[in-house]
Parts: sequence; structure tokens; C-alpha cells
Amino acid sequence: MILDIKTYPSKILSKKAKKIGVFNAEIKELIDNMVETLYAKNGVGLAANQVGERKRILVFDAGEGARVLINPRISRKRGKQIGKEGCLSFPGLELEIKRPMKIEVFYSDKEGERQKEKFEGLAARIICHETDHLDGKTILDRIGFFKRMALKKKLKVLS
Repeated sequence: MILDIKTYPSKILSKKAKKIGVFNAEIKELIDNMVETLYAKNGVGLAANQVGERKRILVFDAGEGARVLINPRISRKRGKQIGKEGCLSFPGLELEIKRPMKIEVFYSDKEGERQKEKFEGLAARIICHETDHLDGKTILDRIGFFKRMALKKKLKVLS
């Protein structure tokens, strides 16, 4: 089922998501629906709060198929990359954002098994972006104050 994407200024985008403790059929169904939504909306990453669920789940596809990270925690960051980022919650908006080039992440998979994995390049960028969502942050929180205020004013007029 394709889920509705919450767009700015929806309040859920600024709320921190809650850890998943029980890996049940409801969580698996949410994940399946998030993956379907990701592809239907031509995205590369999607956090659960973007579809109205305050759960620490993100899905992404950096070109190698859909991946699921539950309760992700970035433990290491190395290097830097600066590039344009878009966001399904900010349709049409692209901003230059600085992110680490390489990261190490602890997370649980769809079955609840703990994992540790290294990511780099586009995958690292996507995971950082979606983890920001899970922490109640958006790409607007990654730009300077004056630019952010101007964009918020412009986005408010458009919504």
C-alpha cells in the first residue's frame, strides 16, 4: 500500500521517532509499505515519520536494491562530501548539504537481528539524511540561519 508522505510544515517532521522493541507483523507490513511508497514516489530514502509513524525505521535504495535499517545509530563518520539533496517531504526543493563520506552504523534488520555495517558515498548520504528525520531534523536544519528563515517563509507561503 502506498502511504501518504507528510510534507513541511507537518509537525511530525520535527518529532523524534521512538525505538522499535518488538519486531512483529505490523512492523513488517509498515516496512513493506514504506518500500512500496519509496519506489512509487521515486525516492531514494524514506523515514517512518515521513509517513506519519514515529518509529525508528528507514528504508533506502542507493542503486543496489531496497535496504531496511531499524533503530539505526551512526557510530563513526569519516571524510566529507558536499552535494545536492532533495527530500520527499520538501517537493521540488534541493539544497547543498555537507555529509560524511563514510559511516559505520549499528542497526537491526527486518528480523530484529543486530547488525553493524559500513556505508560510503550515496548510501552514507541517504542514511544520514533519513537518520536526521528520525531525530526530528530536516534538511532545513542543515543550512545557515538566514537562508533557513528565508526558505521557511517562502515554503509557508507555498503550503
